[in-house]
Amino acid sequence: MSKKKCKVTLPVAMVVSAICYIYYATIFVFIDRWFGLFSSPGLMNAAVFTAIATICTFTYAIAIVRDPGRVPSSFTPDIEDSHNSIQEVKRKGITWSDSKSGDLRYCQKCSHYKPPRAHHCRVCKRCVLRMDHHCIWINNCVGHTNYKAFFVFVLYAVIACIHSGVLLLGSIVSDTVKDEQQNEGSSRTVYVVSCLLIFPLTIALGVLLGWHIYLTLRNKTTIEYYEGVRAMWLAEKGGEVYIHPYDLGAFDNLTSVLGPNVLRWICPTSGHIGSGLRFPTAYDKLTEPSSE
Repeated sequence: MSKKKCKVTLPVAMVVSAICYIYYATIFVFIDRWFGLFSSPGLMNAAVFTAIATICTFTYAIAIVRDPGRVPSSFTPDIEDSHNSIQEVKRKGITWSDSKSGDLRYCQKCSHYKPPRAHHCRVCKRCVLRMDHHCIWINNCVGHTNYKAFFVFVLYAVIACIHSGVLLLGSIVSDTVKDEQQNEGSSRTVYVVSCLLIFPLTIALGVLLGWHIYLTLRNKTTIEYYEGVRAMWLAEKGGEVYIHPYDLGAFDNLTSVLGPNVLRWICPTSGHIGSGLRFPTAYDKLTEPSSE
């Protein structure tokens, strides 16, 4: 298996630069001007923000360098598997009247079969397991093996931006009350640049986090969401009820994506679940024998 070639692109360099700038401004400007860096509140805020920034940077690096999930060259679907027909259900969904519609999935570009939820990425030029999307900000696909790292990165990035934004506002208010004249020009420049960077970034990352929380609660990828919109329309047109194939219920969806241990859901070191070649489906629940 060949390793992913990691290239530092302009978007990646922009993200790294933003992280460095926000960290510097938060520690050495906002905290220092509000509390004093070496005061008890200053040291406490600096320690907390440094910890959040470290986790954020670590998970960002994992999302970049970790292969999102490569389809093994030896992969072949089991044609005798009773759930084999679920392979192409990504487009048609599951309906109560026809829960086994679908065909084997074959990638013409890679010249091999595709597992469920795998898609061909035009940028990476290969199929990616449980592909969510190709992200220019990490110069990588977000897929089966690095989705959790991406999710945790966005989560901690939002927390870091909110923390930094609160410290920024507090520092501005503190400087206004003190009515300091020294370094007014340089401080004002830092405040203006920080406001233009931190607050829009907080909103954008907050929306992104909310979107992926929604997807995780329904065990969908971004690609599956948009395919599901059309599948739902087709099902309703035919008088049927659409069910997302991999929706197992909110809690089971969370554990299948983030892990079975609730305490490790936001832990950056815990990895992905399963091989990415097969996933439990709602059809499994529909057909499993009753316990009575």
